Amino acid sequence: MWKFLFDFCYFLSFFIPNRKWRDNFRVNTLFDYKRKLHILRRACPDITFHSVRMIKGGWNIGFIINKKYVFKIRKKFTDSHIPKIIREKRITDAFRDIVPLKIPRIDIISAEDYTFYKYEFIRGHNLNTLPGHVILKHRHAWAKQLAQFIFIMHNSNPDGIQDLITEKGDGWCHNDICNNVIVDTKTMRIVGLIDWEYSGWNYLETEFVNCTAFSSKLRKSNIGELVRAEYKKLSEKNKN
Repeated sequence: MWKFLFDFCYFLSFFIPNRKWRDNFRVNTLFDYKRKLHILRRACPDITFHSVRMIKGGWNIGFIINKKYVFKIRKKFTDSHIPKIIREKRITDAFRDIVPLKIPRIDIISAEDYTFYKYEFIRGHNLNTLPGHVILKHRHAWAKQLAQFIFIMHNSNPDGIQDLITEKGDGWCHNDICNNVIVDTKTMRIVGLIDWEYSGWNYLETEFVNCTAFSSKLRKSNIGELVRAEYKKLSEKNKN
């Protein structure tokens, strides 16, 4: 959908008579997506861009290539974003083999004046896009999976990232679970967790809140309280 909309808006931009206004519209409204995609193609000659799907959310835009790779970049990229990309890669590398859900492995692609995240596309559907009745049906199973993920991550302290503990808190958190849970709709199991740019050292309570903070659909399902209850069970079990 986003690719079609952006392509249509790019076509309409040819009718903007003033070149400065036209360029400004393409850079600031369309986030220079056409140029970014062209640069990406040149930087990855080993990948045939058979299908390109565009995604947009938060600070980023991205391209899903052949339903195999995701390339993500800031909408308005500057070199100041590079340390944030490196930070996200370090955290995901540290937790990939620790947590029970799939974390995409990030590769950093520097191409001309842009730096992209590249990671493997996880097939499935975003939990928050599923119908409300489906969420209600499977919420107990999903709450157990999310509680286990939170418990393991929050109570782990992997080597090599202690210098990234720069905020107050009581453990490591994803910090943006709500809209980033990927579900395999064939098995109805959570298979992965994406978008780790906000991950870091934080309070457990904040992680619980962020499970449903940005979705009225998830809040209505009461899955957040189920996650808390399942986490409590895990904590009590590990005390014994």
